[in-house]
Amino acid sequence: MYKHFFKRAFDLCISLTALVVLLPLLLVVTIWLHFANKGAGAFFFQERPGKDAKLFRVVKFKTMTDERGEDGRLLPDAQRLTRVGRFVRSTSLDELPQLINVLKGDMALIGPRPLMPKYLPLYSPEQARRHEVRPGISGWAQCHGRNNISWAEKFRLDVWYVDHLSLWVDIKIIFITIYKVFRRDGISQEGQTTIAPFNGHN
Repeated sequence: MYKHFFKRAFDLCISLTALVVLLPLLLVVTIWLHFANKGAGAFFFQERPGKDAKLFRVVKFKTMTDERGEDGRLLPDAQRLTRVGRFVRSTSLDELPQLINVLKGDMALIGPRPLMPKYLPLYSPEQARRHEVRPGISGWAQCHGRNNISWAEKFRLDVWYVDHLSLWVDIKIIFITIYKVFRRDGISQEGQTTIAPFNGHN
């Protein structure tokens, strides 16, 4: 019952309340990033696969500039990540605009994180089960290492969530996520700005 009805009602109530309460903070971060990103804008839009692998446009705060090298290509992530962007990312403030995706029904508060569409052909049938539910702003994998665990472990935890989805699990994830955010755990893998790309094996 919770999975098919109450979870959506829960998401709507929490996300709408959070947007109203956090509006002043969102405005400050938007202005802050507008100037820090050197004209690249404060928001980042990208297609991601959601429930049943249907594509939607996720919105996040933009933490990098659009600076390019002499060859016209974007500079590496580490060079484009600003000091402001690093702070916004480390405190997970960059995730807050996804509350809009939750209101639209593209995402849930809790669920497997929406990843890149290019990964879809690389999933095993078991790993692809992560798309049986709406993707979330946070999830079971984020509570157990976030970007500091292997892809195989991340997908295993995502599927565990699909099989054990309940109100109690969602509430537990919310509280663990808040704790992790304050501790800034698992923001990136060692040697990476965030996490190494998935290649179907790692």
